[in-house]
Amino acid sequence: MRTIELESMAIEMPAVAGHPNREPFVGVLTLIDVPSDRPPAGARGHRVILTRAAADAALPSLLGMGLDYSPSFDRHDAQRKVGIITRAEIVGRALELGGHLFAKDFPEILHKIARVPRELEARWRRSGHGRGLGMSYEIADASVADLRANIWTLTHVTFTGAAILRRDKAAYQDTWIELENNT
Repeated sequence: MRTIELESMAIEMPAVAGHPNREPFVGVLTLIDVPSDRPPAGARGHRVILTRAAADAALPSLLGMGLDYSPSFDRHDAQRKVGIITRAEIVGRALELGGHLFAKDFPEILHKIARVPRELEARWRRSGHGRGLGMSYEIADASVADLRANIWTLTHVTFTGAAILRRDKAAYQDTWIELENNT
């Protein structure tokens, strides 16, 4: 008999029917035990692997953290929070997130996630999820197994948030974000 393990955490938000500033989102933040497609910011040009042990230990640090964006969706902007992460779980090799976007405060974000212009959709499309947008994690207190390695293995991290990015700018191009009610 094979045992399958699922790690999951969530903050229970009180239900408020029709809340104008809470639009639920879901997505994949990163892949676990898989080398990044490109070096993330702060990795000094190295691609990285986030180990399952590091991700498991850091899962609680994601809850309550902000989700940010830059208007061009090409970088992180930690001072432009457009949502909050209320759920994080590891499913297979994917670190999946859920939470709320601040819909009333940032209607343009909902519009971008729900409808990417055709010319951008064709350019950004990869797996069909997230309409060309992906996500990227923000971390602190990272430990690297061997700083001389070509690909850095992250053995410890603390998540400090996440960003919505175009997939072609994300370290992991198989990440995605969607409005929960739009899937």
